[in-house]
Amino acid sequence: MGKTSAFFIKTAVNLISRSKLSVLGGIIISVLAPVLLICVVLDIRGTVDNPYFGFLIYLIFGPLFVLGLVLLIIGIFISRGKEDIGLFTFEYIEEQLARPGRYTRIRRHILLSLIFTLTTLLLVVLVSYTGFHYTESTAFCGLTCHQVMGPAYATYQHSPHSRISCVECHIGKQSQWLTKSKFSGAKQLFAVLFNTYPRPIPQPITSLRPVRETCEQCHRPEMFHGDKLYIKDRFLPDEHNTHVQTALLMKIGSGGYLGRKAQGIHWHVSEDHPVFYKYADHAQEDVVQVWLQDGGQETHFYKTSETGKRDTNQQGTIRKMDCMDCHNRPTHVFRSADEALDEKLVTGIIPREIPFIKRQALKTITPHYDSVDAALQEISRALKEWYTTHYPDLVNQDKTLLDKAIAGVQQAYMENVFPAMHIGWGTYTDFIGHKNDSGCFRCHDGRHFTENGQTISNDCDSCHIILAENEPSPDVLGLLQKTLLHKEQP
Repeated sequence: MGKTSAFFIKTAVNLISRSKLSVLGGIIISVLAPVLLICVVLDIRGTVDNPYFGFLIYLIFGPLFVLGLVLLIIGIFISRGKEDIGLFTFEYIEEQLARPGRYTRIRRHILLSLIFTLTTLLLVVLVSYTGFHYTESTAFCGLTCHQVMGPAYATYQHSPHSRISCVECHIGKQSQWLTKSKFSGAKQLFAVLFNTYPRPIPQPITSLRPVRETCEQCHRPEMFHGDKLYIKDRFLPDEHNTHVQTALLMKIGSGGYLGRKAQGIHWHVSEDHPVFYKYADHAQEDVVQVWLQDGGQETHFYKTSETGKRDTNQQGTIRKMDCMDCHNRPTHVFRSADEALDEKLVTGIIPREIPFIKRQALKTITPHYDSVDAALQEISRALKEWYTTHYPDLVNQDKTLLDKAIAGVQQAYMENVFPAMHIGWGTYTDFIGHKNDSGCFRCHDGRHFTENGQTISNDCDSCHIILAENEPSPDVLGLLQKTLLHKEQP
């Protein structure tokens, strides 16, 4: 067996050495095969906790190993010329089998060749399988292209969907969406390599379809019913950073499933009366026409100008309403400067006992900065300078409290503003609610009329009941707390 193996190896080396391509391929395979095997095992076991480790294995070492195989095969076949490739030809095998006593030797040759081939195939399959799953991991989506996907990854980490992998929403279940996403990803990879990607990244309005099949894997519309109490915390930009609250009773309603009548906010997605609209801009904010299908009848609402002029031939793109028409930022939520600071104040990341911290923080984070580093330096400098001038005792006696506030303000900035990607405050519009005449007011603005004068309602009570609005310690919340405590008592 030893002489046979030595002869096999010698013949293989002679065969490979005939071509520079096959030599290069052999070197690549020899070096990378053990490295790849060890790295894949470490990655499967989770020994190395670094997102770039997977990138190195599956996007660099893996393709290089396959390249080595291709070079080896091409080199062997183009180097044949008039020479026989000896050990690896059918004629050689046939001759050896025909000679007495040669069967055992040729069987060993075939066994060694088979072991080498199967080992190589096993390694390729293992790397391909684990590599495919790596490309569907959150680490790959968020960290591989750090600058491009940095904003999306940062907002994803602080979202309600932060425990759901990116592919659950961005790819979907059907094979055609998987294929489409891979082709789209390859195109995006070239855009990153050649620095041709847009800044900021546009909203994926058309690439998240089918939306309902995706969202409703978890958010089942047949379970939507009743009302929900929603409390919004805000802090005023005064000396005491006064904490005020807005309490809303949201009419979540139902989409009309399991015998329930469609009502409330989710009336819009009922299959009993689908709603369509036409928008004239890419951001979907200029809704020029809305129509409702109900029992075979269609009711069309046309947008009118401030002078009351209506154009029934307005051009635009037609869409059927689904989840994304209201929840257009379900995960990658970029908050306004005011909201970002309120979030840090309500959680105590920014100490609210520091006088005027809300007002001064707003002044430091809202200007445009060329980079994150420049912003962080200016935020720190401006706040320290202002409090040193106006509240020197605070700076001298409790410097750690101010440092904590500065860190919280910087965090609010870093989670929402990304100068390198041209993302500032308000770059992306959130359609939940009706901020700045957007969201609900795209249609419910009192300016969409039918031919006979019927209009889309803009009554606030259609979607919610305001129990308290920007009040310190609202009475209604105190009453609710007392009621709950009373019910809990034996």
